[in-house]
Order: sequence, then C-alpha cells, then structure tokens
Amino acid sequence: MTATTREDRPPWIYRVVPAFDSLRRYRLSDARADLLAGITVAAVAVPQAMAYALAAGLPAEYGLYTAIIMTTVGALFDSSRQLINGPTNAISIAVLSVLSIVPSVDEKIQAAVLLAFMVGIVQLVITSMRLGDLTRYISHSVIIGFTLGASALLVLDQMKNLLGLTSMGGVHDPFLYRFWLTMTQGGDVNSATLSIGLATIVMVLALRWLKRLLGLRLLPELLLTVLAMAAVVAWLGLEAKGVRVVGEIPAKLPTPRLPTIDYDLIRELSGGALAIAILGLLEAIAMAKAIAAQTRQKLDMNQQCLSEGLANFTGSFFQCMPGSGSLTRSAINQQAGAVSQWSGVVSAVVVALIMVAFAPYARLIPRAALAGILIVSAWKMIDWRGLYYHLRVTRFDAVIVGVTALSAVAISIEFCVLIGVVMSSLLTVRRAGRMLLTEFTITPDGAIRERFPDDQPCNRLLIYGLEGEMFFGASATLEGHFERIEQRIDEHARALVLRLKRVRNADAAGMILLKGFVDRVQARGVHVLLCGVRPDLAKRLETTRLGESIRDPIFHEEKVPLTSTILAIRHANQLIGDPCANCPRRGSGEGNPSLRYVI
Repeated sequence: MTATTREDRPPWIYRVVPAFDSLRRYRLSDARADLLAGITVAAVAVPQAMAYALAAGLPAEYGLYTAIIMTTVGALFDSSRQLINGPTNAISIAVLSVLSIVPSVDEKIQAAVLLAFMVGIVQLVITSMRLGDLTRYISHSVIIGFTLGASALLVLDQMKNLLGLTSMGGVHDPFLYRFWLTMTQGGDVNSATLSIGLATIVMVLALRWLKRLLGLRLLPELLLTVLAMAAVVAWLGLEAKGVRVVGEIPAKLPTPRLPTIDYDLIRELSGGALAIAILGLLEAIAMAKAIAAQTRQKLDMNQQCLSEGLANFTGSFFQCMPGSGSLTRSAINQQAGAVSQWSGVVSAVVVALIMVAFAPYARLIPRAALAGILIVSAWKMIDWRGLYYHLRVTRFDAVIVGVTALSAVAISIEFCVLIGVVMSSLLTVRRAGRMLLTEFTITPDGAIRERFPDDQPCNRLLIYGLEGEMFFGASATLEGHFERIEQRIDEHARALVLRLKRVRNADAAGMILLKGFVDRVQARGVHVLLCGVRPDLAKRLETTRLGESIRDPIFHEEKVPLTSTILAIRHANQLIGDPCANCPRRGSGEGNPSLRYVI
C-alpha cells in the first residue's frame, strides 16, 4: 500500500486543523523560531497559570493542566498563527465569581471542570450555527468595561493574599461584603507576607524596565521573580512565620476523566457558562484581530470560535478550568518571532516538562508572590488608552463601559458580561433604527436636490426620500416620518414621489407601516409613486401584495440613462396637469424642463 503524503490528504483537514496547513510550507528556520517562541511563552505561562488558578479559587496545578491541554488543542485548531489559549486573567475572575456558590475546594474543582465542559458546548453550538461573526455586533466597549471591572475585582480579591489575611464571609455573600469582612475581621496584616508581595511587584516592574532598557525581549521576568521569592521563603524559613505557600503540586500530567455531570449544578452554572463562553470568544477574537492587523494574516472567525470551543470542551476531560486566548502570552509569542500555531504546541510541551520535573520544588512558592503577579497583570490588563478613548468619544460607549465595569464589581462578573452584551445589542438596534427622511425640490433650471428652508415649496408635487434599515427597530422613526409627510399634504397636493433607493432590509413591521401610509395618502386623492425600488424591496412589495394596492406605476431601479426618480417626476407632472405658481415648468418653453438629479 502506498503511503499517503501530505499532498494526498483531503483539503478539509487543512481547513479544520489549520496547524496542519502550516506544515505544507514549513521550513527548518520556522521550526527554530517556533521552538524559541514556545520556550519563551512557557517561561511566562508556568507562573501565570498557577496564579490564575489561585485567582479562580482552585489549586495551582489546575492552571498548569489548562496551560497544557487547552494550549495544545487551541493551537492545532486556531485560525490565528500566534494566539495562545489557556487560563487568562479575565476568565479566572469570572470563574471565581461563578463558583462562589460552591463551598469546598473539592466541589469547586468538580464545578470548574463542569463549567469548562458547559462553556465548550456553548461555544461549539455558536460555531455550528455559524454565529461567530455576530461578535462584531457587540461593542468593544463591553470588553473595555469588563477588563476595568475585572481588574478592580482581581486586585480586591488578591488583597487577602497580599496582606496575609483570612478570607471571611459566606460563599453566598456578595463579593464587596466579603471583602469588607476580610479587611476588617480577617486578622492582622502579616508583615513578612506583605513584604514578599511588595517585593514581587517591585522586582517584576524592575525586570521589565531592565528588559526594555537593554532590549532583552526573552527575559522571563515572571518566572525569575517567582523563583527568587520561593528561594527567599526557603532561606529565611518564612513559612513558619505565617507566609502561606502554594503547597504540594503533583508531578504528573493530567489524565483523561469524564466531568461529573450534576444537573442541579448545571442549572446553577448555566448563566455563568453563557457569560464566560461569550466573554472567551470576545477576548480571543479581539486578541486574534490585533495580531492579524500587524501580521496581515487572514482570520476565519468561525474557525476561531471552533478552536475556543474545542479547547474548553476537550480540556474538561483532562481536569481543566475554562480558558480563552491570552493577551499577555499571545503578545509574547508574536514578539518572540512565532511563525505558526506549532509554537503553542511547543509551549504546552515545555510547560508539561517543567511540571513533571520541577513540581516538587514549587511547593515553597509564596501565595503573596503570585498575588503580586496578578496585581501587576491586572494593571497591565486595562487598556488605559482605549478606556480614555471610549469614555470621550460618545455617550453610547461611555454608558456601556461604566455600567459593565460597575456591575462587575457590585453584582457579578457573569452578570456584567451579559448586561454589557444586552446593552450593546439594544443600543445597536436603536442606532440602526434611525431612518432618515429628506425632502427634495426642483430648481428653476431643473435640478432635483435637497430642499432648503428658504426654497419655495410646491403645493402640487411632494418629493421625499427615505434612507436606512426599514425593520422593526425603525418603526417609531418611520411612523414619525410618515406623519411629517402627511402633515405637508393639503387640498392642493396631487402627487407624492417617494424615493426608496436607500431603503434596506424591509421586514414585516416596516411593510405594514408603508402599506398603511400609502392607503391613507391614496384615500385623500393623492397619487403615490414609488421610485428607486430595488429588487429586494420589489420582492417584498410582491409577497405582501402592497404593489397591487398602489394605483400608480412603481418605478424600479434600473440601469437606464434616466433615473427612476426622474421618470417618476415626469409621470407625476402628467398626472398633475397645471403647474403650481412655483413650478419650474412655468419657465420652460417645452413645458417640461430637462431634469437632472443632484445630491
């Protein structure tokens, strides 16, 4: 039997698994670049994954499991060549909020795995319905507001680890109430713990400054800082002085295991799963687009959703928490020179090797050090320039940012995502429903243009143009425009030319309003001439039988020397007969001046 070569593989393999497609043009230099980038990302991923797991209220190893499995699956199926999937800051805070109803750590672990399973299912359903492109209708202000609120929530939540306090309050108490109890009744501040936390923040910022100063792009400042703080704890025996450490991390890779299906828990987690699924897609797509804008690669949004869904779904069978596309690690991956999705696979393999080889030595990593890393990450997570921009541009953006951020801190993370999406959708519908109405006039030299306030009106012929989406969201605006036209119709009016060339996507609600308007105007003895009717609107006129109720000809949009508007006006002049006092036909020797359309 002849071996199947890469060229003989069916084309669908390359579409479904883009990482395989990249191998068709893969070179040795690409492999070296991906290897170096993957190792660089892994050096950042290890401390981040541990910190994000603790931020979600889970043992540190579950962040590492996620950085192995989700990163691998996401890389294989990702449309973006540099996006790195895995645990993220934003998703971890959302998971913390959703799992606040679960009391014990063991139950939280099972719930987190089940949550990853549910998030993956939701994202795969979105992919199967090819709704990935609908994310563009969700304002970016939702992401800006969420990151602002999530960052504030992350800092507040990590204050107990930074100060060495005991977390107070019940699992069902609101977050701000629990935070207040922790700050007031959580015991005295542990000076050694606080020193470790502040030293971590200072060291990370100093190493980043040094990296920028010397141009050391590959300096793993987070890993070096965590190792240094662990060494300080071991050297000074700070664990005995109350400095809490990560504890034992098993030196083994995640093994396949079915998620525990609890239908009561599924009902309680369903709202949070939907919010995290949407947030994960928005976060990953936003990062993928940012990278694509620099690398000029073409993205497939539906494939992007597929990779996120498969990563979460598969991860749930290997004890992973929910994740998404990482802002930090993706940026590092790109800056390190990654050329394909295989850098993500390399990163996952290196994280697995580090976990197996060095897990026993990780027990002395202080929680305060990871809290310091999370606080620095929270500050960096906020797009300060984008926040300033969105707050200043329009009230629409400022309201979404403000409400989303405040609801994240005051209510819950999952609620803030959903309310931001709902507000974005409602305000989008409202904006889309703003139809424009323009009144036209005919100048003495035969030009058809917009009528200005000082133009003498014609009391025989009225010319109006509608522009916009004629759907249910525009009903109120459309009714107002029709009322305005009817107010201009008096006993002298003979004909109305209604230009509909710029009308789009007419639905049942819009057609009902149009039919009622036409019937009322015709009942007053005025001829109604529709012009500029495009094929899609003509089909609506036919299916609703509105065209049959219009007594005058309908002028369709056609590729002819004279526009349908001019043809409609000429026909209206024949119906009117005698011109009014302001009609340009009075000054025309032919009785019908040469018309031209001017916009």
